[in-house]
Amino acid sequence: MVAEIIDGKKLALQLRDSVARHVDVLVNDHKIMPGLAVIIVGDDPASHIYVNNKKKLSAKAGIRSFVHALPKGASQDEVLKLVQALNKDKKVHGILVQLPLPKQIDANTVLRAIDPAKDVDGLHTENMGRLMMGLPGLVPCTPLGCIALIKSVQKNLTGLHAVVVGRSNLVGKPMVHLLLRENCTVTVCHSRSHQLAHMTRQADILIVAAGKKGLVSVDGVKPGAIVIDVGINRAATGEITGDVDFKSVSEVAGYITPVPGGVGPMTIACLLGNTVAAACRQHELTVPHLG
Repeated sequence: MVAEIIDGKKLALQLRDSVARHVDVLVNDHKIMPGLAVIIVGDDPASHIYVNNKKKLSAKAGIRSFVHALPKGASQDEVLKLVQALNKDKKVHGILVQLPLPKQIDANTVLRAIDPAKDVDGLHTENMGRLMMGLPGLVPCTPLGCIALIKSVQKNLTGLHAVVVGRSNLVGKPMVHLLLRENCTVTVCHSRSHQLAHMTRQADILIVAAGKKGLVSVDGVKPGAIVIDVGINRAATGEITGDVDFKSVSEVAGYITPVPGGVGPMTIACLLGNTVAAACRQHELTVPHLG
């Protein structure tokens, strides 16, 4: 068996096109231009690349972007004051704080300060709670993108066994609740799990988000499984790899995402989708289906 590649770039382009069409409706019919504000603190090169990419793709979708770059030595109070100003700014419908933040700033405090209605990263405790309770809200972008990737090859997930490797607030935990919404049976593994390969080999759907290169190899994958690799690991040579041994796993999996070109593009596309959803909710308009 040779796995079919799930093309995240292609699916992300389709989603961004859908977002752009709905932005046109908001602008032309309701005179609303969605606005996304991004806060970046410091000079981390990777973070600046991500922010510039988000700015470029926002513009292509017709979303106005506001980038606020603060120096590495910025205080937590400075960041919080900026967040409060953006919370009140009616031109801004979504606020994203680029992580990681410098050590003098507590990320949780900053994320809690964002108006939940503008929390397009879906990381505010209110939005996390709404996700857990099955209520409408803004959902973290990476897990949302993973679900879209999975459903591009398997529409009905009811009864399937999903194994999530990783328990972060950013991916693992929200991923579990999105899978439960799809009526999956869900198992969570993490750094202290015993017999990891035995656990992952039971998965019909395997999502790996642990941040460890080559963590899952061919002996940990069920033949025909859908494998979603969220990991991004950069070698000293500059090569980017995931948490899954792509070459060996491709020989047994049914479907697999590449790294790069899989989950990453979908994360940004879902961020733009969340911005449109936030703009609609703030103006008491129906949130469109962007699939």
